[in-house]
Amino acid sequence: MAHAISRLSDTRCELAEGPTWDERLGRLYWCDILGKRIHALDWQTRQEQHWDLPDVVGSIGLTQDGDRLVVALRDRVVLFTLSGGAIETLAEIEADDPRTRLNDGKVGPDGAFYVGTMDDRPDRQPIGALYRVARDGTTTRLVEGVTVSNGLAWSPDGTVLYHADSRPGHIEAWDFDAARGAISGRRLFAQLTNETGRPDGGTVDAKGRYWSAGVSAGVLNCFAPEGTLLEAISMPVPRPTMPCFCGPALDELVVTSLRPHTAPDLLAEFPDSGCLFTLKPGATGLPGWRFSL
Repeated sequence: MAHAISRLSDTRCELAEGPTWDERLGRLYWCDILGKRIHALDWQTRQEQHWDLPDVVGSIGLTQDGDRLVVALRDRVVLFTLSGGAIETLAEIEADDPRTRLNDGKVGPDGAFYVGTMDDRPDRQPIGALYRVARDGTTTRLVEGVTVSNGLAWSPDGTVLYHADSRPGHIEAWDFDAARGAISGRRLFAQLTNETGRPDGGTVDAKGRYWSAGVSAGVLNCFAPEGTLLEAISMPVPRPTMPCFCGPALDELVVTSLRPHTAPDLLAEFPDSGCLFTLKPGATGLPGWRFSL
């Protein structure tokens, strides 16, 4: 099925990630990891604003307070106040290991922030992990041996956690216990290659289908709840990074992307790399969970 895909914003990020829809404010947030910046777009007026942070911004999440976001910086999870720029550190994660940094993160059904680390060196090794961070800063390591933690999402009923490792190219599913913030029953959900699109960020729609940005193949992959590939949508840029359902009806899919500076020919061919794109995939999403304060 062909989809009409349009550029949402003229802003070109170095590494756009973490699109997050605030249905209360009608606002889309995203981060530029390498640009050390959080961006916001008012859905109705299309006006944009941004905030500069002191370090790389791996991911963001909504909180119960519309003026604060939970943010993963290089080696700490913080609360960031939009109106004044105040930063409150909740937890330091792998701060003693210069090889890693925080990457993909999302608020879970239990109101905690789930975030993974990645090997930030060129020859990436499985030294990262997935963590759960509670409001009081209590940090629990859930998964070890991860190379590039990515693809966090939950099933509509909150009982299944999806988690990807971009370098080996697999997406895993876990049983999720919201009462304890615990996972079990690890299983392979999907295995991708460079050609089919190694998994970057992901999201789930209201019917439980998992949407994955195939960062190596310029595609957006849609999987059935049991892991069958249903559709691969070609994107107008070669390196899409993460999808998010947005808009008043949650029926528009926004996809972030990165600028492939290590491949100058690709960058010259696709100058819109680093922009955000939107399409209507014939599916609707669900409001995201909010960090408990």
